[in-house]
Amino acid sequence: MFNILIVEDDRDLRELFCRTLVKNSFKAFSAENADKALEILDKEYIDLIVSDVMMPGMNGFELIKELRRSGIDTPVIIITAKGDISDKQDGFTSGADDYMVKPIDLNEMIMRINALLRRVKSASEKKLSFGGTTLEYVTWSVTDANGSQILPQKEFMLLYKLLSYPGQIFTRQQILDDIWGLDSVEDSHTLDVHISRLRERFKNNPDFKIVTIRGLGYRAVKNEKDQTV
Repeated sequence: MFNILIVEDDRDLRELFCRTLVKNSFKAFSAENADKALEILDKEYIDLIVSDVMMPGMNGFELIKELRRSGIDTPVIIITAKGDISDKQDGFTSGADDYMVKPIDLNEMIMRINALLRRVKSASEKKLSFGGTTLEYVTWSVTDANGSQILPQKEFMLLYKLLSYPGQIFTRQQILDDIWGLDSVEDSHTLDVHISRLRERFKNNPDFKIVTIRGLGYRAVKNEKDQTV
């Protein structure tokens, strides 16, 4: 079952979209604004986003730009009342994958969602293996000898980065810039908390451990008993 996030400040429209998604065998998440959407994305794996443009605070174009700056390539369908070519250009320039103009035909919305999911799935099957541990980027899942689990977005991206370059030291600032974005206000404490959560999740993992390099940052290494954390 695919997880679809609806970002729409009109409550009635948001609920209508969600009901339509559920009827078509999707799991629907809803957010009334961009800030709430970002909170959901930090906790849940989302396969596709359907977002309005005109919303209080951060608009839909700005939301997409924020996602792309943070390295999040979740496909986005923009929905707006504006349909001229300049608005569509703004949408695609910001990083949108598709564009629909209100009033929305619900059947068309479902067809576009299905088409985009098929295209993205075939183009973005990314896996990373480290010993007997496998990370699947498309689902944010990690499978090892102890089973399989889906990680929150930032935790997965952090682990994927470290295991992509085993043994390489990444400074705290490098990780913050890459995972949270250059414009993020998050500090080293946020990173340390995420590292602690990963260590707790994978404390029994036989393949790797995350090592602290004092005064510098972190690296992932093969899990050997003589490694010091």
